[in-house]
Amino acid sequence: MPKVGIIYNDSKPVACQAVLTLGEDLVARGWEVCFATGAGGILGYSSPEKPICHTPIESLVPLGFDAEIAFALVLGGDGTVLSAARQLAPLGVPILTVNLGHMGFLTETDLQLLPRALEKVLAGEYTIESRAMLAVRLYRQTYRLWEALCLNEMVIHREPLTSMCHFEVDIGGHARVDIAADGLIISTPTGSTAYSLSAGGPVIAPDVSVLQLVPICPHSLASRALVFTDSEPIVVYPANPNRLVMVVDGNAGCYVLPEDQVHLERSPYVVRFIRLRPREFFHVLREKLGWGLPHMAKPQTENQG
Repeated sequence: MPKVGIIYNDSKPVACQAVLTLGEDLVARGWEVCFATGAGGILGYSSPEKPICHTPIESLVPLGFDAEIAFALVLGGDGTVLSAARQLAPLGVPILTVNLGHMGFLTETDLQLLPRALEKVLAGEYTIESRAMLAVRLYRQTYRLWEALCLNEMVIHREPLTSMCHFEVDIGGHARVDIAADGLIISTPTGSTAYSLSAGGPVIAPDVSVLQLVPICPHSLASRALVFTDSEPIVVYPANPNRLVMVVDGNAGCYVLPEDQVHLERSPYVVRFIRLRPREFFHVLREKLGWGLPHMAKPQTENQG
């Protein structure tokens, strides 16, 4: 019997109802269905009282989900997709993302279009787009205190965000750089359209094998976004006397003390998105973010009416 997984946002009544209907339909077609909520991919926060609070990356795979799953459906918004990515990446399972949120930048189809989309997936009429992920780990001396997979970005800043921090950053074998800013973002190409975009970073096409470092409100005209190959590991040293906060993909994180180190590297795991049509990245930018829209007030040429 073929096997399919469903991960959904159980805080949305529409998702809970859709999952029931979807599960019944798939069972009637002869599929074994496994269910899980996206909450399992939200890691929570460690605290100074309990600094060792990490769940091994591979331990986030939901109960009943295994390599026998042909594909998985994810019902929710971008936050649910980010959580599901951490849950499913170790299995290499292709995922069809269904938008039940607002922006839906990471989703492939909408709920009202799901019946037709599902027919295409069951017929094998789709392609796979792989997206790179980061492995983020916090060390205190030789102890690993916390770790997570990251699809969008890692952010480190002071709590509350009211004053400047200092960071020293090693990128591969290059000379160490010193950055004074309110915080620091290290982003994947997928995350280049998220927080780093708001902080002034460039948009990067998802198939480019790079990472980017973006200072948040830097105190120097020379401290600007840096794009570099994703084959080089990164170590961030908080050259700051105060405790900082690290957040991964906006929903998981931990405290970072002055003696800690944050290690980042491209993960061997990727997210495998099911695409029902050719993924035209500029079209997505235009549709979701308004990038490159025609300027209605631009002057006409002599050949135009």
